[in-house]
Amino acid sequence: MSVFHSVDISKRSFLVTGGAGFIGSHIVEYLLKHGAAKVRVLDNLSTGLQSNVDMFLDHPNYEFVLGDIRDVATCNAACKDIDHVTHQAALGSVPRSVKDPVTSNDVNVSGFVTMLTAAKDAGVKTFAYASSSSVYGDEPNLPKKEERTGNLLSPYAVTKMTNELYAGVFARLYNMKVVGFRYFNVFGPRQDPNGPYAAVIPLFVSGILNETPVYINGDGEQTRDFTFVENAVQANIRGMLCENPDGFGEAYNIAVGDNFTVNFLYGSIRDMLGKTHEATYREARAGDIRDSLADISKAQRLLGYQPTKKFLDGLKITVDFFKDKHHG
Repeated sequence: MSVFHSVDISKRSFLVTGGAGFIGSHIVEYLLKHGAAKVRVLDNLSTGLQSNVDMFLDHPNYEFVLGDIRDVATCNAACKDIDHVTHQAALGSVPRSVKDPVTSNDVNVSGFVTMLTAAKDAGVKTFAYASSSSVYGDEPNLPKKEERTGNLLSPYAVTKMTNELYAGVFARLYNMKVVGFRYFNVFGPRQDPNGPYAAVIPLFVSGILNETPVYINGDGEQTRDFTFVENAVQANIRGMLCENPDGFGEAYNIAVGDNFTVNFLYGSIRDMLGKTHEATYREARAGDIRDSLADISKAQRLLGYQPTKKFLDGLKITVDFFKDKHHG
C-alpha cells in the first residue's frame, strides 16, 4: 500500500469507529503498518466482523473497544486521548434502510451526532467520516459534482445527507475540523459476501465459484464508479492529517472518475476466475440510481487525493482474495 501521508504519525493516536468493518479494517491496517502511536477501534460487531481485526490483536499499538456509537458514555470513553477520529460505523445498505428506516436513522444519525459531540468534547484535532454517493439522489447530471444534489431516494441517503449537515454545523459553530467522504461503490478484500445486504462484488465471486445463482438487478447496463478500498483509505488518511485549512468543513467525492456497467463487472470477474457461469436477471431494485460517475477534482485540489488503483487492478486483487479464501 502506498504512503498517503507526509506527517509523522508515530506520536498520533487514532480512533476508527466501525474498525471491524470492511473499510474501517483497511484504515486500521494502514495506520498500524505506518507506525501510528495508538489505533483504537470502536465497533459493536453488528455488521463488522471480529475476523477482520484478528490480525491486529498482537499489535502493541492496537486497542479494541466493543461498544455502540449510540451510547454517550461509550463514545466519550472511546475519544479519550485521541488526536484523530475516522467515523466509519454505520448501518450500510439502501435496501436495509428501505425495510427498516428507524434503525438506520438511529445508528446513522443519532449515533453520528453522539460520536461527533464526544469528539468535540474530547478536543480531537480532526474528524473524518463516511458519507455516500447516495446523497446525489435523482440529480441527473454526470459526472457528479459535490455542489449539485437531487431528491434523495432512500432513508439511507437521508441519513448520510444529515451527517453532512451536522458536520457542517459543527464546523461552523464549534470550529471543528471535519471532513466527509462520499464513497462511490467501494470494494475490496474483506468485504462481507454473506447476509441479505452483501455487496455485489463478493456476491458475484462467491456465486461464480460455487456455481450458485447470481442475480443482476435490471438489465445490468447501469453504471457505477467502482472504487478500490485503498482509495477510500487514502482519503481518510489525507482527511485526518489535512493541513490545508480550506480542506475542512467539506464533503468530497471519493472514487476513481471512471464508470463501468454491472454487466462488464460480471464478465470481468468471470474471466478472472476462468468460468462461464451465467447470471440471472431480475427486476431493478427500489431506490437504486441508474448511472454513477464522480468528479474527483475537489478532493484532488483540497486534499491531494489521487486514486492509486484503477478498477480492473483493484478487481484482480479482490477476486484473488476471495478465490484464495474459497480454496483455503
